[in-house]
Amino acid sequence: MNSATQLDNKYHQGSNDRIELTIIMPCLNEIETLGSCIQKAQDFLDTENICGEIIIGDNGSSDGSIDLALSMGVQVVNIPQKGYGAALLGALAEAKGSYVIMGDSDDSYDFLNLMPFVDKLRDGYDLVMGNRFKGGIEKGAMPFLHRYLGNPVLSFLGRLFFRSTVGDFHCGLRAFDRLKIEQLNLQCSGMEFASEMVVKSVLQQLKIGEVPINLSVDGRSTPPHLNTWSDGWRHLRFLLLYSPAWLFLMPGAVLFMAGFICTIVLMVRPVQLLSVELDVHTLIYTATSTFIGLQFILFFAFSRHYAYLHDLLPKGTFNQIYQRYFSLERGLMLGTLMLVAGIGLTIYAWLHWKSVNFGALSPRETLRWVVPAIFLIISGIQIIQSSFFMSFIELKSKQK
Repeated sequence: MNSATQLDNKYHQGSNDRIELTIIMPCLNEIETLGSCIQKAQDFLDTENICGEIIIGDNGSSDGSIDLALSMGVQVVNIPQKGYGAALLGALAEAKGSYVIMGDSDDSYDFLNLMPFVDKLRDGYDLVMGNRFKGGIEKGAMPFLHRYLGNPVLSFLGRLFFRSTVGDFHCGLRAFDRLKIEQLNLQCSGMEFASEMVVKSVLQQLKIGEVPINLSVDGRSTPPHLNTWSDGWRHLRFLLLYSPAWLFLMPGAVLFMAGFICTIVLMVRPVQLLSVELDVHTLIYTATSTFIGLQFILFFAFSRHYAYLHDLLPKGTFNQIYQRYFSLERGLMLGTLMLVAGIGLTIYAWLHWKSVNFGALSPRETLRWVVPAIFLIISGIQIIQSSFFMSFIELKSKQK
């Protein structure tokens, strides 16, 4: 992260004391509202007699925002890399406070009412999230799609995927213990930075709390920086990538089990379902479903183990089971057994064909053996390859 400090004299109450609180605001051409936000933050520090500092993470303002902030005696950090997360990370790198409160500089959050956040931090919470849905959203403060679709759905998925209790994943006003959050190695430069902080805090089992807050109408006359669809997708993409169980394992398990059960049944005989008969043509699709499910499960194994080895995710149940029971030799043995079984079924089908002097066959009979044979051969080879690949991942990690 490239950053340059524009001003060394930071605003804080009681300059001879250790700085307790840093207030960070990202900024990109916010001259209409930045002054009001800074003034409220300064008044809060004075009123509550908190030793603190205010840092503006500027992302390339050209409207005079930087000069305004400097004239009010706060620190400005220039962050060349564009993005909401980049601006916050650049400012955070300069923070000296034990605690940090971050909030948008569009005057939609009340910087005069930050004491509930400070109280929870002093009580031992590592991350304190604002909850706009519990506190109140002023009419017109949040677009309809954000309020009733985007935020609720993404917050629900965050709670579902990561077993979190956070009700408002994307609230821009939040507080945290600086050292604890710095240990998370946050990296996202865009709007998904908001999700990254919550997800990694949950995964590292940090103590998380919430306080109700009010969201006011954006004080700017210019359009907001948030892009509904592209930023929403970035949040969803991050949630999925950090949850390989929901991205790969869950759909893979459903496809595999449903396809496997149906394949076994159809290998024995056709199935009459109301007025429809399911036979060998359906068997082809059920075997395909089983194979696709296996592919999803293997991708889960790859991604989950890679994420653990490279410190992207903490050690989970899969990693414990894998380290306890899996070895390259066992994987090769399983793949070879499936491959041999597939070849055996192929030989059986060939002998049946030979018994009629290689003449015409009844598809209803032969496909019941040929389709499973093909599945076992392909799956066996896939498991052998996957076993080598998993071992390769570990070898590379150990060398590193």
